[in-house]
Amino acid sequence: MADYLVIVESPAKAKTIGKYLGKKYTVKASMGHVRDLPKSQMGVDVDQQYNPKYITIRGKGPVLQELKQAAKKAKKVYLAADPDREGEAIAWHLAFSLGIDEGTPCRVVFNEITKPAIQEAFKNPRTINTDLVDAQQARRILDRLVGYNISPLLWKKVKKGLSAGRVQSIAVKMINDREKEIQQFEPEEYWNIKGTFSYEKETFEAQFHGKGNKKEALKTKEDVDEVLGNIKGDDFTIASVQKKERRRNPVQPFITSSLQQEAARKLNFRAKKTMMIAQQLYEGIELGKEGTVGLITYMRTDSTRISDTAKEEARTYIQEKYGQQYVGGDRKPKKQGENTQDAHEAIRPTIVSREPKSVKDHLSRDQLRLYRLIWERLVASRMAPAIMDTMTADLENGGMIFRATGSKIKFQGFMKVYVEGSDDRKKEENKLLPALEEGQTAQKESLEPTQHFTQPPPRYTEARLVRTMEELGIGRPSTFAPTLDTIQRRGYVSLQDRRFVPTELGEIVLDLIVEFFPEILNVKFTAQMESDLDDVEEGKENWIEIIDTFYQGFEKRLKVADREMEEVEIKDEPVGEDCEKCGHPMVYKMGRYGRFMACSNFPDCRNTKAILKPIGVKCPRCKEGNVVERKSKKQRTFYGCDRYPACEFVSWDKPIARPCPKCQSLLVEKKAKKTVRVQCSNCDYREEPN
Repeated sequence: MADYLVIVESPAKAKTIGKYLGKKYTVKASMGHVRDLPKSQMGVDVDQQYNPKYITIRGKGPVLQELKQAAKKAKKVYLAADPDREGEAIAWHLAFSLGIDEGTPCRVVFNEITKPAIQEAFKNPRTINTDLVDAQQARRILDRLVGYNISPLLWKKVKKGLSAGRVQSIAVKMINDREKEIQQFEPEEYWNIKGTFSYEKETFEAQFHGKGNKKEALKTKEDVDEVLGNIKGDDFTIASVQKKERRRNPVQPFITSSLQQEAARKLNFRAKKTMMIAQQLYEGIELGKEGTVGLITYMRTDSTRISDTAKEEARTYIQEKYGQQYVGGDRKPKKQGENTQDAHEAIRPTIVSREPKSVKDHLSRDQLRLYRLIWERLVASRMAPAIMDTMTADLENGGMIFRATGSKIKFQGFMKVYVEGSDDRKKEENKLLPALEEGQTAQKESLEPTQHFTQPPPRYTEARLVRTMEELGIGRPSTFAPTLDTIQRRGYVSLQDRRFVPTELGEIVLDLIVEFFPEILNVKFTAQMESDLDDVEEGKENWIEIIDTFYQGFEKRLKVADREMEEVEIKDEPVGEDCEKCGHPMVYKMGRYGRFMACSNFPDCRNTKAILKPIGVKCPRCKEGNVVERKSKKQRTFYGCDRYPACEFVSWDKPIARPCPKCQSLLVEKKAKKTVRVQCSNCDYREEPN
């Protein structure tokens, strides 16, 4: 038996660090937490200073027994769970279960799973940080007090299976509030005028800017007619030309929230999927002769800081790969928010010189895509700014000003490697103007007025919601993905075209919580609670006092709600067709994977059917059925024949109702980022997007 026992959370992590420690160390996995609050009861004694009642998690008995036997034979036990609150709590529970004195140096932490980091960590073990444990315990107990008190109330007053929580309720409220904004939005008319001009045989475009030196909006057709009426002839004087050099700095390395946002924009990953794959990259990937290697640093962080070693590695790599001119200086770090803990580095590759292409053969497609995103972001963050040459010119006729803008990338800098995605910003591109000179004349080719209407605020995507929650101080790096997953599983919101839409059930539950538990939906209150938990972690606050302050008022509102909350009957919406098995009406139900159709004669009849949405296309395989839109268990849209299982035609791409002009096969809409292209499912025929 080895001299030392090391306990981590997962087998993958155990395998990776085991090879760095040598034969004297045995590394085993606890498979996450071994103790937790019971699921069948509250598990918190509110009369005894909120004392938690921990039990061994069901199914973990054999794992714990194996760890106890290994611990008895080892000279020393090291607890090497992840370096955050949750990891500290896992280590604390393990110490209790294995009889290890938490005051001894048994805790080992590292931000990356590399040989130097692992060896350095084991040279400097520390005691378990009880402040971190208290912060995790306080959050767990606080959420238990809210969830296990409000949820039974909702079961009694609304329906079984519902739940309520601090952060998830705020997220649902944000989605509902946005939907109300959209419904109440009144579009306003506005116009613009695009002009096409020529100068020394070159054409360019300019937009109406205003009158004289004043910028002016065009709100009606009358405003447009007034502008056009003031323009005499085709000659426009070039009233001013401004040339500037603009520098664009690279973005900072990833933190948890920005990784989730960028993976959503560029890779179409859900937050849960992003964190799952990042965990795999952190814990280790088998790289052939190298063995199992951790490819990125810890992925739950709110700090953009990186180590001096990583900075030097990046500088050397950039200099050798791209040249000295691409090496960036040490910019002053972006000021972190007041809730930033700065406990870990940013998310970065453990070795900068390990290019994505060098590990391509060892990673799955999604692992490679996420690793490439993290690698490019880190390298770009250490590169020189991009330099743009910009030109702005004002053209004047009859006091009417048209403004032309152009830009040219003079030096790519960091943009040679990576450009951040955005929900709003248009893609950076060269838009050149002729060599316009002040006082000269440009000729009008055409003026095209266009009517527009203001648009309502967009529904939240996962990326937008995570960004907004972060800005408001709601939740922490470890909570974003689970929160978004929970509100969908509970049926409070649904995803339509990758955007959140509230459900009737979500609106009903939210209205009840607003009426009886307003503090839970108060953004400032929730953000302050997160700040209080951070203070517990830093040893500034007592966790019991924080919980007690909250619970005293919460308990009173519970009694009022139990007495005054009226029962809500959620009637099933009729489908408009009868069950083919028993003849009773079919109704819409909400399940784990969204809405479906079920027989109203349940439980005597258990007939259920997926909701099918015809798209007006005949099935290309059987020629009898119709193609319908369906949802997979992961709520991904696909298309199939309505005669399934008699006909097994399926397609991820949306079919359209005309054949390929080249081979007469099925045409489909192929989505690529923000464009949709029509192409043949059989041959090379394709149509360029409009």
